[in-house]
Amino acid sequence: MFSLSELAPLNQHQNQCKLLKPWWEVFMDYLGVLMLLASVLACTEQLSREKLLCIPLDPLASPSGGPGGDTSQQSTTTTTTAANPQPQGRRTHLVYQQYVYISQVCYHDALPFCSRFFPYMALMQSLVLVASGSFWLHFPHTSARIEHFLTILSKCCESPWTSQALSNAAQQETAQETNVTSQKAPSHPSLYLPSMNFIRHASLDSGCNSPLLKRAESFSISDPPSPCPTSAKPSSLLSLQTHSTKTTPPDNDPRHEVSLDKNDGEQARALFEKVRKFRSHSENSTIIYQVYLAQTVFKLLLVVLIGSYTIPLLSSFSFSLKCEAEEQALVGYSSFQCIHVLSSLLRKLLLAYMSLLGVYGLLNLYTLGWILQSALRQFSFHSVKNMSSLREVPDLRNDLAFLLHMLDQYDPLLVQRLSVFLSPLGESPQGEDKGLERIWGEEQLRALITEDTEGSSRLTLVALPRIPSALYTLSNLHVLRLELITDARFTAQLSHMSSLRELHLHHCSAAIAPGALSVLQDCLEILHLTFSQPSQLPGWVLSLRGLQQLHLSGCLHSEGGVGARSWALGSLRHLRHLRILVIRSMLPRIPGELCEVAGTLVRLEIHNEGTRLLAQSGLKRLVGLTELLLQDCQLERLPSAFTALINLRSLDLQHNRLRTLEELNGLSLLHRLSNLRLAYNHIVALPPSISLLQRLELLDLANNQLHCVPLALFTLRGLQKLLLSGNLLEQLPGEVRALQSLTELDVSGNRLESLPSELFSGCLKLHVLNASHNYLRSLPREVGDLTEVCRLDLRSNNLEELPCEVVHCSGLYGGGLLVEDWLLLSLPPLVRHLLNQSQSGSRTETDTFPIFSPSQWCFHSALESQI
Repeated sequence: MFSLSELAPLNQHQNQCKLLKPWWEVFMDYLGVLMLLASVLACTEQLSREKLLCIPLDPLASPSGGPGGDTSQQSTTTTTTAANPQPQGRRTHLVYQQYVYISQVCYHDALPFCSRFFPYMALMQSLVLVASGSFWLHFPHTSARIEHFLTILSKCCESPWTSQALSNAAQQETAQETNVTSQKAPSHPSLYLPSMNFIRHASLDSGCNSPLLKRAESFSISDPPSPCPTSAKPSSLLSLQTHSTKTTPPDNDPRHEVSLDKNDGEQARALFEKVRKFRSHSENSTIIYQVYLAQTVFKLLLVVLIGSYTIPLLSSFSFSLKCEAEEQALVGYSSFQCIHVLSSLLRKLLLAYMSLLGVYGLLNLYTLGWILQSALRQFSFHSVKNMSSLREVPDLRNDLAFLLHMLDQYDPLLVQRLSVFLSPLGESPQGEDKGLERIWGEEQLRALITEDTEGSSRLTLVALPRIPSALYTLSNLHVLRLELITDARFTAQLSHMSSLRELHLHHCSAAIAPGALSVLQDCLEILHLTFSQPSQLPGWVLSLRGLQQLHLSGCLHSEGGVGARSWALGSLRHLRHLRILVIRSMLPRIPGELCEVAGTLVRLEIHNEGTRLLAQSGLKRLVGLTELLLQDCQLERLPSAFTALINLRSLDLQHNRLRTLEELNGLSLLHRLSNLRLAYNHIVALPPSISLLQRLELLDLANNQLHCVPLALFTLRGLQKLLLSGNLLEQLPGEVRALQSLTELDVSGNRLESLPSELFSGCLKLHVLNASHNYLRSLPREVGDLTEVCRLDLRSNNLEELPCEVVHCSGLYGGGLLVEDWLLLSLPPLVRHLLNQSQSGSRTETDTFPIFSPSQWCFHSALESQI
């Protein structure tokens, strides 16, 4: 038996060898497996079913010598037959063993050779083709060299030196393109920006899906990836951030610190030496090229040989055949008529086998043409030489050139990463980008500034080696967003940015000069931080005494507490004006340090990313909270700590695992609670104690497992918004008329077959009604009583017509009624005209419907959003 530890290296080697297999090799591997399956099926049928069935043709040679008996017995049989008529036909007087015997004799004497041995021949041929498909990867004289090449390639892709060199090369290339562009069109400074971002992104994230690009344990893969602020995938962004945090800033500026440490430099130098030795060793022979060429020629000749003797055998398969067996002394007959039961099946399997073999041969012919037409023993880095800092990459030859050709067929970006360690200039990728200040001047930065709906000016900078000095001249900038900045160091010139109120730092190694810290302490109000490890939290963050909002996204939990450095006891006491704290992490408990800002904190959000929040006792001290959000915390019950939050007005527990609300009595102590959101849980029923929450104005129970609505719910006379979408409701009680203050009702995505008429006669203040995706058969005529309704969604129901009374709902004019087009045609023309005419005035935004112009309305319920 083999252990898993012994089989793991085989799987790893197989995954790495995929990098050297072009598309045609992968296709031929699949074809070989299909041919092997067809041959195994034929062998199985040949061994498990009857091969040949035979019956005699000629009459008995000697009536007296046959096995039928003597003359008296024959006369008795004749008399019996005359008395009792038997079925017509010739009797052979053979027993079962004689039939079995003659069938075996005819199988070996009369059945053609191909019908007997085709399945076994096809099985052997398929095994040879499958074995020869990867022979060049396992041949003793080539496998060791290929494994060495893949190991070096893996280290080159993982090395931070590679990302730094490609980043500098892309920046220098962009700088040269900028010079040409600025001479032709100096009035358009942003023309070169997309190309620069594209080149930099391609160089940093190249080959991130390759099997080789899996981070080692020394790079802390156990730490969870932090949320990504951009549209890139979290895995790609984490890879980008890992490379970017190790990049070295310019050497000419003494204020900058080197990010590539001594160990990285030593590892890079050792890798350069390995690449040079492997190059000198592999360029002296062509054994890999010759073995691959011989393998291709062998497979092509084997296909031709198989086809030459297999195609004529197609006509040899016959269902019936005549057998002349000299066994008259044993069975009394010499001629037999036989049928071959498997002839039809074997013929079809042979046709399928030959079709697959033909495609296999065409691919081998294509491979041979590619080998002979391409100069595979010479390789030139044409795409890499376009970069100014990598123009000295030498041309390669022999086996190394052949391996790079095969790798280029899989992913050209892997070849680009390997080229860094083949270039003489690649050993010094830390050169200063002299064109940074010219590229990112004041005019270019001002061209990138945008303005949001609140009138605040915003600027976003992504993937730069450092902060350009021209940034400090933007005195009117309100929001600054920095992503993947290698050396985000703020100098004392930050004092010129007196209008800066909001700062975003996403995966940036931020440092700050003492003069700039005092500016941020006085001006900065909102700070967003995204990181992957607690050690990446800047220490100066907790000294921002004027900070009002703090958003943390990343891993905050460690063995020493909430954070490795910045979350020690008493670390939040300097944030005297902090009002909003948003944490996106995986916390096992509520941090006890939050009690130090309990006097000022009014809003707390914890998005726990699916990690169970075990200890919630720390909430008891946050008595000043008015808004609390605990999402993705795997809560199964309402925490008892909520009873201490007497000032709480809004409670959001969406995306948890709540099933029962037995602790709902404790929420009755929260006399100011007006908003309760319990969507995306597993609640199956509401307790009668829901009636104790008399101050509720919004209740969100969407996407749960409610089968019915308790009557106690309709005692909440002050309820204005009730969201019940995505449940299992089959009936809406008529007691809903008691909710006379209701302005929005969402029952979409349920199993309702009708709406009670009391809803339309009692809830006269209803502005929004969403009943889409149900089984409604009709709509009560009392719908005309809803004179204030402005949005009514009845799509995806079983309605056959609409009542004409909808014309009294003037708020639906201009597109407020959402039904299918054919259902709208059931109304009289005058009613349709009134419903389609535009209505002046703005519509208020709700939790169910967004705001669009009448020509762009496309409303979705909560269930549709989930899908």
